[in-house]
Amino acid sequence: MNLEIVSPEATLFNSEVDSVALPGINGEFQILNDHAAIVSILTEGTIKIHTHTQSHLEFDALHSEVNPHHDDNKVLTLKIKSGTIEMKDNKVIVLVD
Repeated sequence: MNLEIVSPEATLFNSEVDSVALPGINGEFQILNDHAAIVSILTEGTIKIHTHTQSHLEFDALHSEVNPHHDDNKVLTLKIKSGTIEMKDNKVIVLVD
């Protein structure tokens, strides 16, 4: 599935991923490929992005908020204050603050 994370300043992440775990208002939840359509509000916490590999990703100044997880090289993390998520047709769009 494709994951796009957008802030008011820039697109922070846009790539194919295996899954994404998000801090929802009722607790953390995970979205996998072929998940049912969903719209949800996010709270302060960490988004965890699970990828096959990070070799195709760039960690430049624009994408500096997305960091490799210290324990697993296939997991990326992004701290957020709040946001919203929409999942439809294997495309996840996350708007974050």
